[in-house]
Amino acid sequence: MLSMSWNDQGNNNGSRDPWGRNNNPPPDIDELIKKFRAQINSIFGGGSGGGSGGVKKILPPVLIAIVLIYSAFGIYTVDAQEEAVILRFGKYSSTKGPGIHWNPPFIDNRFIVNTEKLFTHTTNSSMLTKDENIVNVEVAVQYKRSNPVFFLLEASAPEDSLAQASEAELRHVVGSTSMDSVLTVGREQIAMDVKSRLQTRLDTYKTGIEVVAVSIRESRPPEAVKEAFDDVVKAREDEVRLRNQAETYANEVVPIARGEAKRTIQDAEGYKQKVISEAEGEASRFDQLLFEYSKSPEVTRQRLYLDAVQSVMNNSTKVMIDVKDGNNILYLPLDQIAAASLNPNRTTTNGLESSTLPATLGSDIQEITDRVIEELRRRQDRR
Repeated sequence: MLSMSWNDQGNNNGSRDPWGRNNNPPPDIDELIKKFRAQINSIFGGGSGGGSGGVKKILPPVLIAIVLIYSAFGIYTVDAQEEAVILRFGKYSSTKGPGIHWNPPFIDNRFIVNTEKLFTHTTNSSMLTKDENIVNVEVAVQYKRSNPVFFLLEASAPEDSLAQASEAELRHVVGSTSMDSVLTVGREQIAMDVKSRLQTRLDTYKTGIEVVAVSIRESRPPEAVKEAFDDVVKAREDEVRLRNQAETYANEVVPIARGEAKRTIQDAEGYKQKVISEAEGEASRFDQLLFEYSKSPEVTRQRLYLDAVQSVMNNSTKVMIDVKDGNNILYLPLDQIAAASLNPNRTTTNGLESSTLPATLGSDIQEITDRVIEELRRRQDRR
């Protein structure tokens, strides 16, 4: 019976130890590298037989992937407010509008410009006016990039050109305007003139910029004369206020005056018609009297005399008394008695109210007249 060592029991070629563990040495790194190189060579043709077949299998997918990646890099989108300028090998090719577009990468360069967005440029500086005064003017220019080709290719710095041109045109317009207009009522006209001249200048430079609006934000005199100009502005405001008040008063008075004038005209027309009617009536009455006088002159003459005497006596405060067997006697002063009867409450000379006059003095003038006539007849009988 053969005896075995402790590490040879049940072990194949001594690859296991008594505890059953594998006792093989670790793989060699060089061998692993050689095997990997052999596999790569077999794929790309490094081997003797199957290399060309591996290349044919892997080349089409790689080419397709490269084409897809290249195509994906050429796809881009232009928004509704934008335009894309395409340069092919550095030279202008075309302009693309809104939508999805494709251009070959590394051949075409695209520049997307927003043509609807508003930009604002502000200029603030001291300027000389027409009457040789200095004013501080701040102007705001709103613009948009309406022509992207000109904006990108024709002018090297279009927005710098805008800044310089806006200040130059503002100085020109302010220099042609008086200081009073710049500070008060002429600001809107200045803004309109600056916009027109500035747009002409930018079109000449081919900047691709469209001026949308120009506004004068502030115009003020120098600090040394600011108080004097504030007084001038206040005086103008007072003038406008007083003019408005005058117009308001005129609007109130004129209709009243027109109404009074119309009423006066109507009164005049009425008086005219009255006078004409009275004149026509007098003329008709005279014609009738003339006709009656032609028929009976004496009767008509007596009638006219009596009418005249009656008219005179009605307007007289004196009383003519016819005494029997005597001449007519004129008795005075019944007018004072009549006045006393009309004003029974009179004030005495010392300001105290006197008592009411007797009723016999103011109640009936006829009774007084009768007493006077009786007294006169009594005196006549005594004679």
